[in-house]
This record gives sequence, structure tokens and C-alpha cells, in this order.
Amino acid sequence: MSELYNHKVVEKKWQKVWDDNKAFAATDDYSKPKYYALVEFPYPSGQGLHVGHPRPYTALDIVARKRRMQGYNVLYPMGWDAFGLPTENYAIKTGKHPRVITDENIARFTNQLKKVGFSFDWDRVIDTTDEDYYKWTQWFFELFYKRGLAVKKKSAVNWCGECNTVLANEQVIDGRCWRCDHEVVKKDLEQWFFKITDYAEELLDDLKLLNGWPERVKTMQKNWIGRSEGLEFSFDVPCINAKLPVYTTRPDTAFGVTFVVLAAEHPMVEQLCRDNPKADEIRAFCARVRNQSDIERTSSESEKEGIFTGKYAVNPFNGRQVEIWVTNYVLYDYGTGAVMGVPTGDQRDWMFADKYGLDKIVVVTPKDQELKVEDMTAAYEEKEGVLVNSGKFSGMEMHAAIKAIMDYAEEQGFGSRHVNYRLRDWLISRQRYWGAPIPIIYCPDCGEVLVPEAELPVRLPEDVKFDAGSVSPLATSESFVKCTCPKCGKPA
Repeated sequence: MSELYNHKVVEKKWQKVWDDNKAFAATDDYSKPKYYALVEFPYPSGQGLHVGHPRPYTALDIVARKRRMQGYNVLYPMGWDAFGLPTENYAIKTGKHPRVITDENIARFTNQLKKVGFSFDWDRVIDTTDEDYYKWTQWFFELFYKRGLAVKKKSAVNWCGECNTVLANEQVIDGRCWRCDHEVVKKDLEQWFFKITDYAEELLDDLKLLNGWPERVKTMQKNWIGRSEGLEFSFDVPCINAKLPVYTTRPDTAFGVTFVVLAAEHPMVEQLCRDNPKADEIRAFCARVRNQSDIERTSSESEKEGIFTGKYAVNPFNGRQVEIWVTNYVLYDYGTGAVMGVPTGDQRDWMFADKYGLDKIVVVTPKDQELKVEDMTAAYEEKEGVLVNSGKFSGMEMHAAIKAIMDYAEEQGFGSRHVNYRLRDWLISRQRYWGAPIPIIYCPDCGEVLVPEAELPVRLPEDVKFDAGSVSPLATSESFVKCTCPKCGKPA
């Protein structure tokens, strides 16, 4: 077979011909129809290509070649999504500058892709670490900032103490860092976000415009956005003279609340710890829960854990005093970070009440059937039924009762209708050094000040140290840290 086709000789010969003749270069020929083929740009790691790279490239390469044969002027570029923490971590480990590492990796990827024979236009290559490219990254950031879509706020993030950096959820595997296997903890840090939540409804509405997308993919997107309609209302917490807002899509079960639960990150937890003999125990519980993954905390199969704060809240619907607990199955960044506990209407609440011996009150039953707590083995979560033990709303069909109870809460002034989304704002500032610098100057007098557009790009400094421990390499660069405020002219 090797005598008939010696791939090492034949492919090398023709690949040189393609390179020399720029066989795949897009030209300024306006007589031909245009065709733009674009693949996701790879991150150029030191390990080179893996099977996940050529698989999609091959499929689109076939299309690109076909279009050229059909007479199209085809633009099929390549590029490198080359900023990233793995390169910075390697720089810390070896002492090599990320620029040098990235250039070496790009050369390796380019060589391998050419050997495979893909018909990329190698005159049209993008490198996200080029100043001419990330200038526009910064320009977009400034545009978003001016329109209130780039914001800085405190957030609980996944923190690896070994890499000294923030990790995305998918980079935490069984509570440990995917790179160094060090334990990951939750840490509150100031972070930059893009406010994609401002577009939640638009994202949802425009799914219908995605012609040709599989329905299962659209469903996944809908679930990711996670739109829900419900009632937000507040419990009084007399011991600290405060109100505790909760959000629920099941206001028909409001008379069945026997406890309220707070996320471990909820700011009211610390208020409830003041002059509380259980304060140390509560804080220790919260610290442990915060280091559990969101998936682990919200899974229907995971163990529901909690600690009673010793304090009480008052249900505005019936005046009933209910216990305030801190639990592992509520997340602070969804809804209000607090949930009303209705054991007979929600299975997680049922499991929690079972474990800790909390009261259960039946408030929704099947039509023409009486439910008794002592006969129940699980929560009644069906979407049909009538209300019982619910004051003047008893006997109402549950869907009619949902509307009536929301009307009542609004009339009484302790609640309002609310649309909620699972979608979260996009955290963009996980880079320490090897990423596009955020074009903000921090002035002691003027606060946050944008770098003038004419002065972009804000360049990554070269005078950095990668062995400074927990300090960001950027903090070691005097040329980067010391600057002048463009607004007041003072040192910033």
C-alpha cells in the first residue's frame, strides 16, 4: 500500500504547492458569489491538536472545498483564542513569558493543521493576543460600560489557592481544581460582569427565529434561561426588625409554610448570628456549604442539610411564626436567596422536614380526595387540586387560587408579581495577567474612569513577575499600576 500511495511524500508535495500558490486565499474578485466559512478558533496549548479539533474542521473543510469548485470566492480563515490561564500557570511554573509560550504553541498548531491539509486561508489569521485585536475587545467593553452593561460587583466565586485564580464551575471537578487538583473554596471577590440578564426575555423570544435548530437544543436553551412567573413577598423578622423576601411560583401553597430557609451566602445569616449562642456553629455550617458545588447543592438526590438559627419569621398570610433555617439546597444568586418551606407541596422541603422533624400542613389536595399528613409518604406536587387550610382561599381550584392570592398580596402591600430567570450575568474578569486588560483607571478622587478611546489599546506590560505568590503579575508592573487619571490629571 505504501508503494501505491506514500502519504509522507505526496501530501508534503501538494501542501507546498498549495502554500506557494495561495490556493485557498480569498481574493477581491467581486464577479464571484461570496461564501464565508468559520470554525471555532482553538486555544493553542502546548500539547498540540487533539481529535476534537480536526473533527469539526474536516466537516467544514469539505463544504469550503465544494463551494470553491462551484465557483464561489470562499473565505475560510483560521485564528487562535490564545489568552488563558493555562499559559499563565505554565509561565509561573517555567519562568517563560506567556508571549513566548503562545507563539511557540501557535507555530505548533499551524504546522499540524497544514500537515492535515485543511484549506484555511493562511493570510487571514486572527490572534486574540495581538494588540490590534484586543484593542477592539477593550472598545466593546467601553461601549458596554457606557450603556450600563459592564458592571463590577461582589460575587462568590470558585477559588483555587494553588493557582491563585478564579475557576468556572466546569473547571471544578469533585471540589478540586481541574489543573492542579488543589481543593477549591468559595471566595467573595469584586468581579466584572456583562449584564446578559438584561436580555433574558429577548433571548427567549428569539429562539423561535432559529430555523433548523433541533427542538431539544431549543428546549435546553429555554431551560438555561429559565423564565418563571411568580410572587415575591416578605416575611417579617422581628428579632432584627427586618423583612425577608422570598420568591415562589406556587403562592397557592403560602398557607402551608412551616419554615423558611436561607442560602449559606445570604447576608441576613450574619445578622441572625449577632448575640446568638449558636453563631459559631452557624458560621461553620455556612463555610462548609459554600464550598459545595451548585450541582451538588441543588440535586434532588443530594442530602438536604440545615441548621436552625434559633430565630423566627412571620408569615404575612396567616401570622404564623415559622423557624428560620440555613440550608445547603438554596442558592443565593437565584431568586432572593431565601425559600419558603412547604413540606406537603415540595419534595425537597418534605425531605428536609422529615429529617429535622418540622411541621407539615396539607394545603393542596386532589379534587374529591382528602389528604392527611399521617397518610402521606411524599409531597403532593401535582399541578391539579383544590386548596384546604388556606383561610378564605380554601375550596378554590389551585390555578384560580394562585391568581387570587397574588392579587391579595398586592392589595395588602406585602408582595408583587415577579418574573424570574435562571440566567446569570456573565463573569468576564477571571484572568490575572494573560488576558485583555480591562480599560478602567481607578482614581482616588474620580473613582472608575474609562481609558480614552484614542488611547486604546491598554497594552499588557512586559515588566511583570510570575513568582509573586497570590499577587497578580499585573500588580508587579510599575508601568501598569502607575498612571494618570484622564479626568483630573492626578496620579491614579
